[in-house]
Amino acid sequence: MVSSTAPRTALLASRMRFEEKRLLEVLDRRGIPRTVIDTRTVRHHLHDTPPPWDLVLNREISATKALYAALSYESAGVTVVNSAAAIETCGDKWRTSLALRAAGVPTPPAALALTAEAAEEAAEEIGYPVVLKPLVGSWGRRVALLPDAAALRTVLEYSEALPSPLAKLAYLQRYVDKPDRDIRVIVVGGTPIGAMYRTSDGWRTNVARGATTTSCPLTDDLAKLAATAARETGADLAGVDLVEDADGGLQVLEVNHGVEFKGFQEAHADRVDVAELIVERLVLDREVAES
Repeated sequence: MVSSTAPRTALLASRMRFEEKRLLEVLDRRGIPRTVIDTRTVRHHLHDTPPPWDLVLNREISATKALYAALSYESAGVTVVNSAAAIETCGDKWRTSLALRAAGVPTPPAALALTAEAAEEAAEEIGYPVVLKPLVGSWGRRVALLPDAAALRTVLEYSEALPSPLAKLAYLQRYVDKPDRDIRVIVVGGTPIGAMYRTSDGWRTNVARGATTTSCPLTDDLAKLAATAARETGADLAGVDLVEDADGGLQVLEVNHGVEFKGFQEAHADRVDVAELIVERLVLDREVAES
């Protein structure tokens, strides 16, 4: 039974997916006072009184909406998981790369180019094939594996026509010759809770694009890299994506703040309960620390 000092918890979301439903089930079973905030109804007034919650589990799909909601709730003294700072870092691939480099985390060579001309030069310096990614984005959208300069120019011309200024910036990453899989490690409260392989017929291994998931042994090397990557990007709840390179080493590609764990849960069955661990470590442990 939960004590009366359990954090009053709000779950912020605009869509109730598997993950949100599981979190609500665990909160209810643990007797934790909770409410659901539909992002589509949210209005933040500058002089609002503080909301009646101690903690917000930020499950908003849109990174931009998640960021501004977190900024607003944090300014009112509410703890948000993940924080605005973590969303800013993890939600931007260049900021993530800078944080990983500063911590000495192995990651593929990458470059940020502010113009199409600079992007062509950067790609030559990195070496083809290169992967061109949007600075902000998820689920493998607008990610392109480019074999040569002609292919890069074609994609850059398309990007130049997009209205967003961010779309005109080029984030380039050296392609890692890897198996037909990558590895996702979920980190909760600084501790890796498990890993999974994501296997695909194509070079992109996003579950949203049809990749299959299987359990992956959580080795010491995997756990150490994932924990460091989550810590350095500030994410209390993180999905750390890694690849195995041709030499058998591990390299971190990205750190995700809006972690989906349906595929992970299917891969691990009842051996790991992600929602349970999120509530234990990010909600109930906070009760102990603050009571």
